[in-house]
Amino acid sequence: MSSEDNAAGVLVGHPLAARLFQAGRRLRQWDADHRWALDTAVVLVCFLLFCVPDLAPDHGRPDAPITLTVRPLPQMLLLQAALLLPLWWRRRAPLAAFYTVLIAFAVQWAAGIMLRADIAVLVAVYSLVLHGRLRRLPWAVPGLLVGVVLVLVRLSGVVSLWDVLFFVASLGTAAVALGFAIRIRRAQLAALRERAVRLEIERDQRSRLAAATERARVAREMHDILGHSLSVIITLADGGSYATDTAPERGKEALRLIGDTGRTSLAELRRMLGALREQTDEPSLSPQPRIADLDLLCRQIRAAGPQVEYHSSGVLDTLDTGVQLTTYRIVQEALTNTLKHAGPHTRAHLELRIDGNRLRITVRDTGPPGRDRTAAPAGEGHGVVGMRERAALYAGTVTAGPAPGGGWVVSADLDLGGGPA
Repeated sequence: MSSEDNAAGVLVGHPLAARLFQAGRRLRQWDADHRWALDTAVVLVCFLLFCVPDLAPDHGRPDAPITLTVRPLPQMLLLQAALLLPLWWRRRAPLAAFYTVLIAFAVQWAAGIMLRADIAVLVAVYSLVLHGRLRRLPWAVPGLLVGVVLVLVRLSGVVSLWDVLFFVASLGTAAVALGFAIRIRRAQLAALRERAVRLEIERDQRSRLAAATERARVAREMHDILGHSLSVIITLADGGSYATDTAPERGKEALRLIGDTGRTSLAELRRMLGALREQTDEPSLSPQPRIADLDLLCRQIRAAGPQVEYHSSGVLDTLDTGVQLTTYRIVQEALTNTLKHAGPHTRAHLELRIDGNRLRITVRDTGPPGRDRTAAPAGEGHGVVGMRERAALYAGTVTAGPAPGGGWVVSADLDLGGGPA
């Protein structure tokens, strides 16, 4: 960091600078609430500082090279009013106020009159640069040249021409430079405020987008967990109610499986909801489902009635944990749909196969006994959409539709070559 940056940092953090910035902010707010008040204050301050001394009888030593003009009081007040009153409109009509002051100044100097109130010309130039339109600033150049020529002609006999020119150029340059400096600073502050507003809007948009993404993820997880568990529990409850009279042992087994399924689903649901809450307690250490948990999933589906065959090829346990979770959820949704739409007396075939850098997932069922499951359910539902969203994370696709020879088939294809998209 340079020494200038260090000095700027010290200045910004200084208590005096902070008080000045706060005072400037309050002044701008007061000016916005009280229109014309600041312009009136400027006119009054100029009158007290530069006009009242001209009204006093003593105007300096008579042997001075340059002396201020003494006129009768009504004439002095009229000339001072002609110079100062246009400053009241210096912010609302800066170019008109500038030329009004300049005309009064030219008439006064053409008559050989010099007053302290001539400082109004510098105030008008400063206001024109600060508040006027940039494309109209060149219109003020001819008037300024006329005023400079008048000053040079009147003072050339008593003061060196170059001294007068240097003095006038210095005052004019100071007024113009101050006006441009404040104008540039205000433009920078306006750009910073606009950028802050834009960043705040972008931040809110990102927050809403993140919230929508999280809601979609939670909805997908809830559908996968509750949809599968409730389908298994309903099927087991229906089968257990029929087996209570004929085979009480089967009814007890169904109740036990219902309890196990409910507890497993409740644990997954608590883990998922715990991730959404602020971590004030010990974090949950339960692992996410993996491909190795598909055996337990198939046993749960078999306990509900369907016959499930599971075949796999390739090294699956070493796959990325995200791929394994995606695979588990796709298979879980496909088997849940099989149980829901094909019933407990169907047969399902599950196959996982690694083909190069692709993972192929196929879940096929034979459909309900005695009739073909060849028509798609009414509406695509959240299940297929959720499977496609999960597969899209790994540049994959999911297709679902009637299988040749009857039944239903769900096929998924995941890319193992890169990370999540």
